[in-house]
Amino acid sequence: MKTPPPVGGPRSKREFDLPERSEDDVRRASKILAALRKRYPDAHCELNASSPHELLVATILSAQATDVGVNKATPGLFKAFPTPKDYAHATPADIEPHVKTLNFWRNKSKNLHGAMTLVADRHGGDVPATMPDLLALPGVARKTANVVLGNAFGINIGVVVDTHVSRISQRFGLTRETDPKKIEPDLMALFPRPSWCLLSHLLIFHGRRACKARGATCTEDAICRRFCSNARSD
Repeated sequence: MKTPPPVGGPRSKREFDLPERSEDDVRRASKILAALRKRYPDAHCELNASSPHELLVATILSAQATDVGVNKATPGLFKAFPTPKDYAHATPADIEPHVKTLNFWRNKSKNLHGAMTLVADRHGGDVPATMPDLLALPGVARKTANVVLGNAFGINIGVVVDTHVSRISQRFGLTRETDPKKIEPDLMALFPRPSWCLLSHLLIFHGRRACKARGATCTEDAICRRFCSNARSD
Protein backbone atom coordinates (compact mmCIF):
# COMPACT_ATOMS: atom_id res chain seq x y z
CA MET A 1 0.00 0.00 0.00
CA LYS A 2 1.46 3.32 -1.04
CA THR A 3 1.64 5.83 1.78
CA PRO A 4 0.53 9.39 0.99
CA PRO A 5 2.51 12.18 2.65
CA PRO A 6 1.45 13.20 6.16
CA VAL A 7 -1.30 15.79 6.34
CA GLY A 8 -1.35 18.84 8.60
CA GLY A 9 2.31 18.99 9.55
CA PRO A 10 4.09 17.63 12.63
CA ARG A 11 2.83 18.17 16.14
CA SER A 12 4.90 17.96 19.28
CA LYS A 13 4.00 15.60 22.10
CA ARG A 14 3.63 18.76 24.17
CA GLU A 15 0.49 19.58 22.20
CA PHE A 16 -1.20 16.48 23.65
CA ASP A 17 -2.56 16.37 27.20
CA LEU A 18 -0.30 13.60 28.47
CA PRO A 19 0.55 12.40 31.98
CA GLU A 20 3.93 13.24 33.46
CA ARG A 21 6.43 10.37 33.37
CA SER A 22 9.84 10.32 35.04
CA GLU A 23 13.11 10.37 33.12
CA ASP A 24 13.83 6.87 34.47
CA ASP A 25 10.51 5.62 33.07
CA VAL A 26 11.25 7.18 29.68
CA ARG A 27 14.75 5.67 29.60
CA ARG A 28 13.35 2.24 30.47
CA ALA A 29 10.71 2.59 27.75
CA SER A 30 13.48 3.45 25.29
CA LYS A 31 15.25 0.20 26.17
CA ILE A 32 12.03 -1.77 25.65
CA LEU A 33 11.50 -0.12 22.28
CA ALA A 34 15.07 -0.88 21.20
CA ALA A 35 14.79 -4.52 22.27
CA LEU A 36 11.51 -5.00 20.41
CA ARG A 37 12.84 -3.28 17.29
CA LYS A 38 15.84 -5.60 17.27
CA ARG A 39 13.66 -8.68 17.76
CA TYR A 40 10.99 -7.71 15.20
CA PRO A 41 12.61 -5.59 12.47
CA ASP A 42 9.77 -6.42 10.09
CA ALA A 43 6.89 -5.58 12.47
CA HIS A 44 3.96 -4.28 10.48
CA CYS A 45 0.17 -4.18 10.27
CA GLU A 46 -0.95 -7.74 9.54
CA LEU A 47 -4.23 -6.76 7.91
CA ASN A 48 -3.91 -7.15 4.15
CA ALA A 49 -4.80 -3.97 2.26
CA SER A 50 -3.52 -2.14 -0.79
CA SER A 51 -5.18 1.26 -0.30
CA PRO A 52 -6.42 3.47 2.55
CA HIS A 53 -10.05 2.52 1.97
CA GLU A 54 -9.20 -1.20 2.00
CA LEU A 55 -7.33 -0.72 5.28
CA LEU A 56 -10.28 1.15 6.73
CA VAL A 57 -12.63 -1.65 5.68
CA ALA A 58 -10.34 -4.36 7.06
CA THR A 59 -9.91 -2.53 10.36
CA ILE A 60 -13.65 -2.07 10.81
CA LEU A 61 -14.04 -5.81 10.22
CA SER A 62 -11.25 -6.64 12.69
CA ALA A 63 -13.30 -5.70 15.76
CA GLN A 64 -13.81 -8.87 17.81
CA ALA A 65 -12.15 -10.85 15.02
CA THR A 66 -8.65 -12.09 14.22
CA ASP A 67 -6.50 -10.61 11.48
CA VAL A 68 -6.29 -14.09 9.97
CA GLY A 69 -10.08 -14.32 9.77
CA VAL A 70 -10.37 -10.84 8.28
CA ASN A 71 -7.69 -11.58 5.69
CA LYS A 72 -9.64 -14.64 4.58
CA ALA A 73 -12.80 -12.59 4.08
CA THR A 74 -11.45 -9.46 2.43
CA PRO A 75 -10.18 -10.75 -0.96
CA GLY A 76 -13.72 -11.55 -2.12
CA LEU A 77 -15.07 -8.37 -0.52
CA PHE A 78 -12.47 -6.15 -2.16
CA LYS A 79 -13.11 -7.78 -5.53
CA ALA A 80 -16.87 -7.26 -5.25
CA PHE A 81 -16.49 -3.64 -4.06
CA PRO A 82 -13.30 -2.13 -5.52
CA THR A 83 -14.03 1.48 -4.50
CA PRO A 84 -15.93 3.34 -1.78
CA LYS A 85 -18.52 4.30 -4.39
CA ASP A 86 -19.20 0.60 -5.04
CA TYR A 87 -20.09 0.10 -1.37
CA ALA A 88 -22.24 3.23 -1.45
CA HIS A 89 -24.18 2.00 -4.49
CA ALA A 90 -24.79 -1.36 -2.81
CA THR A 91 -26.83 -2.18 0.29
CA PRO A 92 -25.77 -3.74 3.61
CA ALA A 93 -27.51 -6.91 2.44
CA ASP A 94 -25.25 -7.00 -0.61
CA ILE A 95 -22.19 -6.82 1.64
CA GLU A 96 -23.32 -9.41 4.18
CA PRO A 97 -22.48 -12.60 2.21
CA HIS A 98 -18.82 -11.52 2.02
CA VAL A 99 -18.37 -11.06 5.78
CA LYS A 100 -20.59 -13.78 7.27
CA THR A 101 -17.55 -15.67 8.53
CA LEU A 102 -16.83 -12.83 10.99
CA ASN A 103 -18.43 -11.98 14.30
CA PHE A 104 -21.18 -9.35 14.21
CA TRP A 105 -21.26 -9.55 10.42
CA ARG A 106 -24.67 -7.91 10.12
CA ASN A 107 -23.65 -4.79 12.06
CA LYS A 108 -20.31 -4.68 10.29
CA SER A 109 -22.05 -4.77 6.92
CA LYS A 110 -24.14 -1.77 7.95
CA ASN A 111 -21.06 0.06 9.21
CA LEU A 112 -19.11 -0.64 6.02
CA HIS A 113 -21.96 0.63 3.90
CA GLY A 114 -22.38 3.74 6.04
CA ALA A 115 -18.66 4.51 6.28
CA MET A 116 -17.95 4.05 2.59
CA THR A 117 -21.05 6.07 1.66
CA LEU A 118 -19.70 9.00 3.67
CA VAL A 119 -16.23 8.56 2.21
CA ALA A 120 -17.71 8.63 -1.30
CA ASP A 121 -20.22 11.43 -0.77
CA ARG A 122 -18.48 13.68 1.75
CA HIS A 123 -14.81 13.12 0.92
CA GLY A 124 -14.85 12.49 -2.82
CA GLY A 125 -13.92 8.83 -2.44
CA ASP A 126 -10.75 9.54 -0.45
CA VAL A 127 -10.43 8.28 3.11
CA PRO A 128 -10.07 11.34 5.36
CA ALA A 129 -6.72 11.79 7.09
CA THR A 130 -7.85 13.48 10.30
CA MET A 131 -9.03 11.97 13.56
CA PRO A 132 -12.33 13.95 13.73
CA ASP A 133 -13.32 13.03 10.17
CA LEU A 134 -12.54 9.36 10.73
CA LEU A 135 -14.43 9.27 14.02
CA ALA A 136 -17.48 10.61 12.18
CA LEU A 137 -17.64 7.42 10.11
CA PRO A 138 -19.88 4.53 11.26
CA GLY A 139 -17.93 1.71 12.91
CA VAL A 140 -14.85 3.85 13.52
CA ALA A 141 -13.59 4.47 17.05
CA ARG A 142 -10.20 5.85 18.08
CA LYS A 143 -8.41 2.51 17.75
CA THR A 144 -9.56 2.08 14.13
CA ALA A 145 -8.73 5.70 13.34
CA ASN A 146 -5.21 5.27 14.76
CA VAL A 147 -4.66 2.20 12.59
CA VAL A 148 -5.68 4.07 9.45
CA LEU A 149 -3.84 7.28 10.22
CA GLY A 150 -0.61 5.54 11.20
CA ASN A 151 -0.47 2.90 8.50
CA ALA A 152 -2.16 4.55 5.53
CA PHE A 153 -0.94 8.12 6.03
CA GLY A 154 2.08 7.96 8.32
CA ILE A 155 0.37 10.23 10.85
CA ASN A 156 1.01 9.50 14.53
CA ILE A 157 -1.93 10.83 16.52
CA GLY A 158 -1.92 8.06 19.10
CA VAL A 159 -1.08 4.44 19.88
CA VAL A 160 -3.34 1.55 18.91
CA VAL A 161 -4.25 -0.29 22.13
CA ASP A 162 -5.63 -3.76 21.50
CA THR A 163 -5.62 -6.74 23.86
CA HIS A 164 -1.95 -7.52 23.17
CA VAL A 165 -0.79 -3.94 23.70
CA SER A 166 -2.88 -3.68 26.86
CA ARG A 167 -1.53 -6.94 28.30
CA ILE A 168 2.13 -6.25 27.57
CA SER A 169 1.94 -2.63 28.71
CA GLN A 170 0.73 -3.83 32.10
CA ARG A 171 3.17 -6.73 32.38
CA PHE A 172 6.12 -4.54 31.36
CA GLY A 173 5.17 -1.86 33.87
CA LEU A 174 4.44 0.78 31.23
CA THR A 175 1.05 1.53 32.76
CA ARG A 176 -1.08 0.68 35.76
CA GLU A 177 -4.25 1.33 33.85
CA THR A 178 -6.61 -1.30 32.45
CA ASP A 179 -8.82 0.97 30.33
CA PRO A 180 -7.38 1.32 26.78
CA LYS A 181 -8.40 4.99 26.79
CA LYS A 182 -6.08 5.54 29.78
CA ILE A 183 -3.33 3.18 28.62
CA GLU A 184 -2.90 5.08 25.35
CA PRO A 185 -1.80 8.42 26.88
CA ASP A 186 0.56 6.58 29.24
CA LEU A 187 2.30 5.04 26.21
CA MET A 188 2.26 8.31 24.29
CA ALA A 189 4.03 10.00 27.21
CA LEU A 190 6.75 7.34 27.39
CA PHE A 191 7.67 6.85 23.73
CA PRO A 192 8.74 9.33 21.03
CA ARG A 193 5.90 10.37 18.80
CA PRO A 194 7.42 9.08 15.51
CA SER A 195 7.42 5.57 17.03
CA TRP A 196 3.76 5.44 18.11
CA CYS A 197 2.45 3.49 15.11
CA LEU A 198 5.43 1.14 15.07
CA LEU A 199 5.18 0.63 18.83
CA SER A 200 1.75 -0.94 18.52
CA HIS A 201 3.03 -3.33 15.83
CA LEU A 202 6.03 -4.30 17.96
CA LEU A 203 3.88 -4.99 21.02
CA ILE A 204 1.33 -6.93 18.96
CA PHE A 205 4.07 -9.02 17.35
CA HIS A 206 5.49 -9.82 20.79
CA GLY A 207 2.05 -10.56 22.16
CA ARG A 208 1.27 -13.03 19.39
CA ARG A 209 4.64 -14.74 19.54
CA ALA A 210 5.78 -14.66 23.16
CA CYS A 211 3.72 -12.70 25.71
CA LYS A 212 0.46 -14.56 25.22
CA ALA A 213 -2.56 -14.32 27.47
CA ARG A 214 -2.10 -18.01 28.23
CA GLY A 215 1.11 -19.96 27.95
CA ALA A 216 3.32 -16.87 28.07
CA THR A 217 7.07 -17.49 28.02
CA CYS A 218 7.84 -15.10 30.87
CA THR A 219 10.99 -16.85 32.07
CA GLU A 220 12.07 -18.28 28.72
CA ASP A 221 12.01 -15.21 26.49
CA ALA A 222 14.94 -12.80 26.83
CA ILE A 223 12.81 -9.68 26.49
CA CYS A 224 10.23 -10.95 28.95
CA ARG A 225 12.90 -11.96 31.47
CA ARG A 226 14.32 -8.44 31.27
CA PHE A 227 11.16 -6.39 31.47
CA CYS A 228 8.15 -8.48 32.55
CA SER A 229 6.91 -8.26 36.13
CA ASN A 230 5.72 -11.88 35.92
CA ALA A 231 9.22 -13.05 35.10
CA ARG A 232 10.76 -11.00 37.90
CA SER A 233 8.35 -12.50 40.43
CA ASP A 234 9.29 -16.11 39.61
